[in-house]
Amino acid sequence: MSAADVQPPEPAAAVPDFLTNPDAVMGDEAQWRYGRAPDYSKTRVAFAEGKTRDHPPTSLPALVQNLVKNWEVEASHKMRLADWRTIDPPNYSFSINGGSPQTAEHMLEVGTYNAIIPSNEYYCPARVNSMESHKIFKGMMPFFAWEVLEVYSGPPVVAFRWRHWGEMKNDYIGVNNKGENIRLKAHGGKIEIQGITVAHVDEGVRLQKVETWFDPLEMFRQMHGAESK
Repeated sequence: MSAADVQPPEPAAAVPDFLTNPDAVMGDEAQWRYGRAPDYSKTRVAFAEGKTRDHPPTSLPALVQNLVKNWEVEASHKMRLADWRTIDPPNYSFSINGGSPQTAEHMLEVGTYNAIIPSNEYYCPARVNSMESHKIFKGMMPFFAWEVLEVYSGPPVVAFRWRHWGEMKNDYIGVNNKGENIRLKAHGGKIEIQGITVAHVDEGVRLQKVETWFDPLEMFRQMHGAESK
């Protein structure tokens, strides 16, 4: 066999930066919700101080964790779908607890909180627009850190368990499913929820079909329960 017959190896595919850096997409030129990239510094500090897992940087749990954190930044703060890098737009959908799949366009229109939280005795997404929902929840809980606890399968179908936590620093002021104004006094304690997500990803490890299961009322029960003790 001559040297000409020997083909050089294919170069290794570059790992997307949104898998290795939780803040990768914040450096993008994009149409941001408030005119500039958000500041997650307090949330990142809270994550470092409150996490229960210490995944090696190149491990699958760490990569999944970074992917979801970058997706959350894009879904919450990038106002133009063309700027989202963490999803495969034509094949993307998001569903909660076996409900109807939602498109990225729908999430952009109603906002992440309204896309995830169902109407209930404490909150009604139909009565609050996207901007108002962000003010309600971020005003009540300035940071809401997130971590991957366990990953059960790797690409192209990634199943994992996660934890979301923060502190109720200020009063919760919202509108419920009856149109009533609701106020829950701040208790300063921790609020924590957990759930399971199964995410289909493409060859570039961009999100396609995303299915999540969790109890969306657990956060409100913790807010109200501590207040009523």
